[in-house]
Formats: sequence, C-alpha cells, structure tokens
Amino acid sequence: QLQASGGGSVQAGGSLKLSCKASRVITSEFVRSRMGWYRQAPGKERELVATLINDGTTNYQDSVKGRSTISKDNAKKMVYLQMNSLEPEDTAVYYCNVQASSRDYWGRGTLVTVSS
Repeated sequence: QLQASGGGSVQAGGSLKLSCKASRVITSEFVRSRMGWYRQAPGKERELVATLINDGTTNYQDSVKGRSTISKDNAKKMVYLQMNSLEPEDTAVYYCNVQASSRDYWGRGTLVTVSS
C-alpha cells in the first residue's frame, strides 16, 4: 500500500530523510488525509513520531521535537520525515501512515539504526 524508504545505518549526530510513496491513494484523498510516521524499537510497542494534517499543522513526539520535520508533496503523493541529530534511541523500524476518510493505509517499515 505504502512504500517507505530511506532508512539505513548512521552514527549518532547524523541525518536521514525517510520517504513514503502513497501510490494507491487517490490524489484527492491524499490531499485531505492525515499523514503520520510511527516507529517500533526492538521489544517495544509502536509509537507515534510525527503527524501532519491537511491544514499544515504538525505534531511531534517530544523526543524528536526540534530534530525532525514531517512534510508531504501532494503532487507526488509522497510523505517525508527528515531526521537530524539522530540518537541511538532513534533506532527503530519506521512506518508511514496515511489516514484517509475511507481507510488507513500502512506500508512496510524502513529500518533506522543509529550507532553511538
């Protein structure tokens, strides 16, 4: 449904930009949808990292606030998560989510590994 990419292994302090392509979401629906990035660290539950709603309002988990930026490109139906100053605690599988009026879309995660 959604294709996430951009994960990888970086050292602490590094940056990554995650991308998510929502090919199967109708463009008009995509524009109105709530976008989200979640993550799941080993042995932990999935948690919300960032959200973006259609009026441009963003919200971030406290631990990533000031270090991450969620954005989207409606024309390309892409959702992004720019992460800077990465910390080992950011190590997790990251999932993107498109919450449309008709249904929720999820994709396979992309692994981010941050070494100290």
